[in-house]
Amino acid sequence: MTDLELFAAGREADVFALDGNRVLRRYRTGMDVAREAEVMAYVGGLGFPVPEVYAAAGTDLVMERLDGPTLAQAALTGELSIPDGVAILADLLRRLHDLPPRGGTSGDTIVHLDLHPENVLLTRRGPVVIDWCNAGDGPGDLDTALSALILAQVAIGSIEHPLGTEAGAMVDLFLELAPGDPLRLLDDAAAFRRRQLTMSPDELAMIDAATARVRTAA
Repeated sequence: MTDLELFAAGREADVFALDGNRVLRRYRTGMDVAREAEVMAYVGGLGFPVPEVYAAAGTDLVMERLDGPTLAQAALTGELSIPDGVAILADLLRRLHDLPPRGGTSGDTIVHLDLHPENVLLTRRGPVVIDWCNAGDGPGDLDTALSALILAQVAIGSIEHPLGTEAGAMVDLFLELAPGDPLRLLDDAAAFRRRQLTMSPDELAMIDAATARVRTAA
């Protein structure tokens, strides 16, 4: 498949347009998509908004093609206010954490572990969450802490993004609206981010500062 149309690209994967209804997400890291597809099918079956998965094999995931801006893009253009955008993000986390875990472990739920404004698409059928490669069973507070930490990384300039300092307002409001206790497992969230292979040395060096930004806001 050398003549595929590149549709989007992230830190770990490229997304190619197959036709008007389907895209192919292909990992550059060699990661197997089986678990990701299983989690997406599970939460989708419970009514949570995810792209439909048509096929999963090796590094390739064939999914529903979604049209619409990311939550971040909509906030940047003014199509969506910062408060409304943060409310959507917090509500998606709350809805996700209301789902039972796949393994039935007491105290756990389904966690995304990378839920931020670039991973929410505003489609005709409403907000849809994408990029489920980190997802599985786990404590909801870890998920909430990671979302806050990623926003804080953008807010302090650790992660370059057009939202820039606007992310600071998002962090503050998110901590008011988000489910659970975002501070309880914040240190675990920082450790999780340090293990991300796609993080640059500069980004890794500023994780403590981003963690402090979350604590200050809370």
